[in-house]
Amino acid sequence: MNWILLILSLPSDNATARTRIWRSLKSLGCGTLRDGAWLLPHREDLETILRHQAEEARAAGGSAWLLTMGDQGEADRDLAALFDRGPDYAALDQALDRLADPGLDGGQDAPTQKKMLRGLRRQFEQLAAIDYFPGPARRASEARLDRVVRLVRARINPGEPSARDARIERLDPAAYRGRLWATRRDLWVDRLASAWLIRRFIDADARFLWLEHPGDCPDAALGFDFDGAAFTHVGERVSFETLLASFELEGDAALMRIGAIVHSLDVGANFGGMAPEAAGLEALLKGLKIRIDDDDRLLDEGGRLLDDLYAAFAEKNGERT
Repeated sequence: MNWILLILSLPSDNATARTRIWRSLKSLGCGTLRDGAWLLPHREDLETILRHQAEEARAAGGSAWLLTMGDQGEADRDLAALFDRGPDYAALDQALDRLADPGLDGGQDAPTQKKMLRGLRRQFEQLAAIDYFPGPARRASEARLDRVVRLVRARINPGEPSARDARIERLDPAAYRGRLWATRRDLWVDRLASAWLIRRFIDADARFLWLEHPGDCPDAALGFDFDGAAFTHVGERVSFETLLASFELEGDAALMRIGAIVHSLDVGANFGGMAPEAAGLEALLKGLKIRIDDDDRLLDEGGRLLDDLYAAFAEKNGERT
């Protein structure tokens, strides 16, 4: 195991520089050998960041040495122990358990619960980014976060589907043309985008039925985005992504980018981060819903937004639309 060691000495009268550098090094998750001696596992990106910190320390009137250390033999285990994130994950787990507590149902409004969940997800992502020696604590926290995401979503939106574990069967679109498709009324991101995908790429002659309750779905209809539907959440996939996989559309890079946006808005960012276009599409769809209270019109106008988004993504990828 190779290591990078940064040794700093800063003037006591420059509190601003001392605080700024200290915060930067803490945010990197450095281990401390002693006061002023900061350690990280060797990675080129981390070495570059530490080099910048060394330059900043010298510019502030201090001194800095950046050293590369080779394998330390048995001492490597003790050095790795400096990066134990177990207590941090334990604190995060406690916060997740408090949010999952059924006592919050009705005790906090939906926006507050969503804000709390976003904050805890961000904490996990920040912690995972500096977990240089991940182990069982990280895996347990990630699983707990996934479980709490589903619990909170179900609490806030009782009609939202729960993910099922299943193998996604590859289907021939030719067998799904001219069909009746059904989903819950009052369309929002996943349902609207899924209906657009169906009409644009799967069944050009699709007819849609907007259900007051999922139990009202006729036997002859192909349901999507509700529990028990033919196409719904599977594993980490939202319904839009399940449709992409089912009809072998995942080779279309533009559709995959739209899928990442839908995923971000429907269940939150995955651990790769929020799709950058998500906030813009969400704002546009909110505007449509303020102006339009008819799901057929909403699909027509929202579909045009998705047409434009698809065209922009496809052009950027050098594809024809």
